[in-house]
Amino acid sequence: MDIYLRKRRWKLFLFAFAILIVAASLYYTSILVNEIRKDERKNVEIWADAIHQKADLVNFTNDLFEKIKNEERKRVSIVAEAQRRIFKATSNEDLNFFLSIIGENNTIPVIVTDETGRIMNARNYNIKSGKILEGELKQEFSVYPPIIVTYYLDKKIYLYYKDSNIFAQLKTGLDDLIRSFFSEVVRNSASVPVIITDSTGKHVYQSGNIPKNKIQDKAWLAKTLKSMASQNTPIKVDLANTGVHYIYYQDSFLLTQLKYYPVVQLGVIFVFLLIAYLLFSYARKSEQNQVWVGMAKETAHQLGTPLSSMVAWMELLKLKGLDEETIREIEKDVQRLETITDRFSKIGSAARLEKTNIVAVIHDTVSYIRSRISAKVIFDIKPGLEQEIMIPLNLHLFEWVIENLCKNAVDAMDGNGSVNIEISDDVDHIHIDISDTGKGIPKSRFKTIFRPGYTSKARGWGLGLTLTKRIVENYHSGKIFVKSSILNKGTTFRIILKK
Repeated sequence: MDIYLRKRRWKLFLFAFAILIVAASLYYTSILVNEIRKDERKNVEIWADAIHQKADLVNFTNDLFEKIKNEERKRVSIVAEAQRRIFKATSNEDLNFFLSIIGENNTIPVIVTDETGRIMNARNYNIKSGKILEGELKQEFSVYPPIIVTYYLDKKIYLYYKDSNIFAQLKTGLDDLIRSFFSEVVRNSASVPVIITDSTGKHVYQSGNIPKNKIQDKAWLAKTLKSMASQNTPIKVDLANTGVHYIYYQDSFLLTQLKYYPVVQLGVIFVFLLIAYLLFSYARKSEQNQVWVGMAKETAHQLGTPLSSMVAWMELLKLKGLDEETIREIEKDVQRLETITDRFSKIGSAARLEKTNIVAVIHDTVSYIRSRISAKVIFDIKPGLEQEIMIPLNLHLFEWVIENLCKNAVDAMDGNGSVNIEISDDVDHIHIDISDTGKGIPKSRFKTIFRPGYTSKARGWGLGLTLTKRIVENYHSGKIFVKSSILNKGTTFRIILKK
């Protein structure tokens, strides 16, 4: 008992030490993961801030573009007004002034036509006068409505204009900037999963770091957008000529993996410890089996020599005319020793099971024990010998089981009490309940009593119940356990055997 108490203490100590090591490892790993997570989170925040700033830059560029467009419109209006006033100029000074205004326009392409659409002159555009403004040329200069100038006798001229080359280049640059803005969002260096939607949030404009086949799944898309919005507020972007867009994003894959890394690490450690424990337990059991087999066979070998001598001495006693009753009892004990030797010799070998009447086996075994113990112990066996229950059994080994349990019951009662054995039969199994009126077993010892070396006796090896368990479970594929026990009232062992 002291051995298992110390063993339990050592197990608890080693388990606590292992928990401490695992906890320390997880704590340190958690610190590292949190630091990496903070850096990763900072990268995501920097990326989101950069998106905001670039969106602001695009919008600023668009505003500037609109101002330039308005300024060019004003310049064309000034040119048109100067053109109109040329016809009303009252002096050379006024005429020169208006002509200088028209001449200062070096950027905006302007075509002047009469009422019939015939080109009168052009500025900043290479085209001959006299042609009719029509077709693609008219379409090119019809982006903005023409400015109408009325002069002498209500005659009219038309000023057609389009964006200047500088303005067109700015517009192309703005379009490229918008396109590159969305491209850079979806190809972000922070590896952030991104989905860009329209103002309704239902139609995807572009996406990055997202499986393409997933985007087509509307249910998945709605769920993902909701998850992204719960993690980070979507970035609202209102860009020129594209309308309002929302940029949904979530933590990077690396950051997501880091969140679950400690859990995965704990799982790996647990699996490793479980496998190690199972392997060591298997190795220990294999070693114990080898020790048991070796000890049993050596015991059988050692008993063989004195048994042979005892048989010879029995024959000599018969020749000398010793009392027959005495000789008969001695022969029984010699036969019992031979049975025990046979039992030990079969340990480690495949047990041969034969159909046997379990009721008769138990009655015979108890009959042998009854004549060798205190008369104050009463045995009650149910059912009686008139009933027959046949099961696969190794006779010599199973007799050993009943002997051990009955002797332990007698010892627990200090040689005074009753032992009840009840055999019950069902469809696939039989149950054997062996009850005594002894000291009882604490519930904490229900499993410990079957371990080698455990004993409550002052003198004993603590091997009886261990052998009993091995015979029942290893050789007969059955089960044995403490069914119930009450301190100072008694214990019931149950054996379950297959029919």
